[in-house]
Amino acid sequence: MSQKNLNSIKNEPIKILITGVGGPTPRSFAISLKKYGIKSNYTIFGTDINPLAIGLYRKDLFYKTQVIPAASDPGYWEAIETIIIKEKIDLAVILPELEVLEWARKQKEGDLPCKALIPDLDLAQALFDKTQMTEMLAPLGLVPESIGFSREKGGLENVSHKLKYPFWVRSSSGTSGLGSLKVENQQALENWVSINPEVNHFLASAYLPGRNLACKLLYFDGVLVRSACAERVQYIMSKVAPSGITGNTSFGRLINEPDLVAIAEKALDHLFQRTKSKKHGFFTLDFKENEDGKPLITEINIRHVAFTQCFAAGGANFADDTVRLLAGDTSFDTAYNMYEFEEGLIFLRDVDAHPVLMKEKDLLK
Repeated sequence: MSQKNLNSIKNEPIKILITGVGGPTPRSFAISLKKYGIKSNYTIFGTDINPLAIGLYRKDLFYKTQVIPAASDPGYWEAIETIIIKEKIDLAVILPELEVLEWARKQKEGDLPCKALIPDLDLAQALFDKTQMTEMLAPLGLVPESIGFSREKGGLENVSHKLKYPFWVRSSSGTSGLGSLKVENQQALENWVSINPEVNHFLASAYLPGRNLACKLLYFDGVLVRSACAERVQYIMSKVAPSGITGNTSFGRLINEPDLVAIAEKALDHLFQRTKSKKHGFFTLDFKENEDGKPLITEINIRHVAFTQCFAAGGANFADDTVRLLAGDTSFDTAYNMYEFEEGLIFLRDVDAHPVLMKEKDLLK
């Protein structure tokens, strides 16, 4: 399959496949390209495993969509490769984490069916498992005191002896705050584990009362290319989650914090070295500040996250950066750049709505 160059082919569209379009992150990525991208020659295709996924029917975002098997299904690769060959796809953007892991396995076995920004498998697996990630970063003092435990009663008693209440508990894998709660006592812990039967392995961590921060790092072929930071303040539909965290930010701040970037880079450098992995991929590091204002890492996502279009609206278009790098755009400046925002810039989000960017001082009192 020939790979197009964005400069050499001005009029012919770049064909992009985005997976998991039922979720907010893939749609946010597509919006970042369509609404805020500097190029106009993107033709975007979409897939999802759920025929009821709203993204499959967003004709304003996707030229053509298709239902495919789950990444764990034996028919997954046949479906994906059929689409890539039939539609002459130039590059893929893989966003559900289970699919990222599957593409990382495929990459380790040999060539991918088209260009895609996929981290090495050993690193991806370590970051997907929050307990493993925490244990690997513990020697650097960049994570809160934590312990992994299983749902058996012995495991619950063990964590209670090692951490002081209150502490934060969550699923040891996955995203969107799965199984998350601030627990105040042993009974609350037992009750919470019992009403989350789908979670077998948990991670308990010291409760951190400070700001909830995110740092995004884009690596390409061994080099850190772009970074930016934000603060999560409130969450969409927070009232439906006992923890108040749903994984989708409704109110946040776009911030300039080079010290946070330095910590994020230090953590990933350590993880690249520990897993013998190439510096390649897009990572979103979640931080929470302790009582002294020190940011500690609580999670590292191996993909873009849902408010990526808010960054794009503020001038940090990581979606566009990703596509231009993969497509070989020779006009793209690969020199490192930490995106900087206007002071006081915030974003407001809601379900199925474009974000609003404004100055925090202009909020209605």
